[in-house]
Amino acid sequence: MKSVGLRSESFGSAQEFLTRRAGDGSSCLVLDVRLPGLSGLDFQRQLADAGVQIPIIFITAHGDIPMSVRAMKSGAVEFLTKPFHDQDLLDAIQLALERDRARRQQQSEVAVLRKRYDMLTPREREVMQLVVTGMLNKEVAAELGTSEITVKTQRGRVMHKMQAESLAELIRMADKLRLMPGK
Repeated sequence: MKSVGLRSESFGSAQEFLTRRAGDGSSCLVLDVRLPGLSGLDFQRQLADAGVQIPIIFITAHGDIPMSVRAMKSGAVEFLTKPFHDQDLLDAIQLALERDRARRQQQSEVAVLRKRYDMLTPREREVMQLVVTGMLNKEVAAELGTSEITVKTQRGRVMHKMQAESLAELIRMADKLRLMPGK
């Protein structure tokens, strides 16, 4: 890993990994199926239950198809059986790191949008909810029991506070915030 510029850490057990301080950058976990104390698959589930989001690459000399299916269904990036080529592991690590970067970027974007959304008044949130479903200002006004001109003003404040330059952009923001109906 050093030969391709990747930094790595080793841990003697799952518990040792859990007690370490998480870094700020993208990361992944190369995990053997057989660990001291509990299986790698059980550890994967434990991490998921604890809300720890880290891409996992499994390696094993004792794998079978049901085991690999279980790992992949639970979100593993790759399941490599020993012996494997070094390049296969490096490729899996690069994929896992890219997924982690993308996840971190998405979380950052959502956090920014959440701050903007939290600045909206309760009425502006109602207006936004209705507008992003495709309702016209007059329909929103009828739904909320107010005037169309008031809705126009509130919609303008929503667009300004959310920093949306178009309705389409506001809809994408609402989707990222999971405000869209059926999300």
